[in-house]
Amino acid sequence: MSHIEIAQIIEQIKQEIEVDASGNAKASIRATARLAGVDHTAIINHLQSGELKPTKLAQMLMEQGFNAGELKEWRTEGIPDKAIAIILEYYAFYANRYCNPQARLVCRSFNTIGIRAWIQEKLGWTKPATANETAMTQIQLLAAIAQQMAEQEQRLLQQQQQQAEILERLKAVEVEQDRVNTPSGHKYSIVGFANLQGLEISAKEASAKGKKASALCRKQGIEIERIHDPRFGRVGLYPESILIDVFSTNSKEKATA
Repeated sequence: MSHIEIAQIIEQIKQEIEVDASGNAKASIRATARLAGVDHTAIINHLQSGELKPTKLAQMLMEQGFNAGELKEWRTEGIPDKAIAIILEYYAFYANRYCNPQARLVCRSFNTIGIRAWIQEKLGWTKPATANETAMTQIQLLAAIAQQMAEQEQRLLQQQQQQAEILERLKAVEVEQDRVNTPSGHKYSIVGFANLQGLEISAKEASAKGKKASALCRKQGIEIERIHDPRFGRVGLYPESILIDVFSTNSKEKATA
């Protein structure tokens, strides 16, 4: 879950969030569930448990001053913003196996807004407002911060894509430089080159081709490298151009026969 996705969710549910003249906000159960990353029926079950056997979430809500009757009313009247914060906190940290990263991400955003608003209130600070400005609610602030983070994340994704394109171009340059620096091609053993071409080759054929490749290398003054092979002991490494010549010669001989 990313900030971009959170911003998309807020955009989708904003019609189910309302603010009264005093700035108090509330959201529908479905909108709250979308923020918390859970199914809305789970929240309904918690709210309805208040009168009989309250669940852990219902207890957390009642400990903050809400009563069982209010919890049931939220199904039709909407959930107040203070209760939304508690529900998010529950699914972020206290819901055991139902905790999820989305709820933690949204909860952290709410917490950042909450402590900031609390400090501003205690210091008596208010933002200067023009005639057409109104105070932002916590949910509106969350939407603004989520949008800002989404834009930052989008810029980061674009930078990563640009870096990947640069690395791809550098890789292409390195391949071309390697081709120029090794005009005879990369070096392979007889068996290794055969495998590269998807050909099956016997030990006898490999030995014969190895002799031909060695002869061509000596004729052209090319030094033959030797490596250890667990099956054949020490084997030669021959330039790709030599091996192409050896294998194509063998194909011509078979065709002639």
